[in-house]
Amino acid sequence: MPPTTTPIIDTTTILSLLSTLLILGTAYLASYHFLPSSASTKTRVLFIWHAFDSLIHALLEGSFLYNCFFTYTTTTPVWSSSSSVSAYLPPNIYFLGHKNRLYGSEYGTNPFAALWRVYAQADARWGGSDLTVISLELLTVFIGAPLAAWICYCLAKQRKDAWFWMILLATGELYGGFMTFAPEWLSGSPNLDTGNWMYLWVYLVFFNTLWVWIPLWILYEGYGKIPGTAGAAGKGGSGKKRR
Repeated sequence: MPPTTTPIIDTTTILSLLSTLLILGTAYLASYHFLPSSASTKTRVLFIWHAFDSLIHALLEGSFLYNCFFTYTTTTPVWSSSSSVSAYLPPNIYFLGHKNRLYGSEYGTNPFAALWRVYAQADARWGGSDLTVISLELLTVFIGAPLAAWICYCLAKQRKDAWFWMILLATGELYGGFMTFAPEWLSGSPNLDTGNWMYLWVYLVFFNTLWVWIPLWILYEGYGKIPGTAGAAGKGGSGKKRR
């Protein structure tokens, strides 16, 4: 998209960024409350990440879904026509089957709607009812968030299956990120504002690549656990007598 004017960092933008730091701080404090004092630095980092991950998905992205399903307007926009009721939907497709409603944060008055309108300045899909984004967020909020919380429990209890769940979630996070942005890349990124440094490097690159580099690191670390576990199982099995 063409460059926009220099962004105005308003109160909503500041509160949005502060909310992310608050969630990170909560995850950090939780690690000292739930992990044993003998926990390694790696275990603590993994706990903080998954606690942060769970809270972000449940609170912030959960609010996105709330606005998608319960916030709407019946005002017909200027770009609407008989074949295209919404800029976020294919022609003749109506979100939740309502032909006279437009759903999304764009039309809300609650604080979280305002937060998502700020992010929608970088990626317009988050202001409305884009079907791909909503479908991915349903998985993220109702499966990803609880799974990340479960991983925190596994780490706190030093369960041996923690790495299995971490690998599973990391794979899902990478898939979700790809499916979020691949449609944009394939269509020339019509909904992304990449001409503004703040929207590009803060909103799009920094916040989204957190869910790329950290899951990749987790997969790398998890892969290192698999050969040892498989080898130990093989040695244990080789000692058994055949009947």
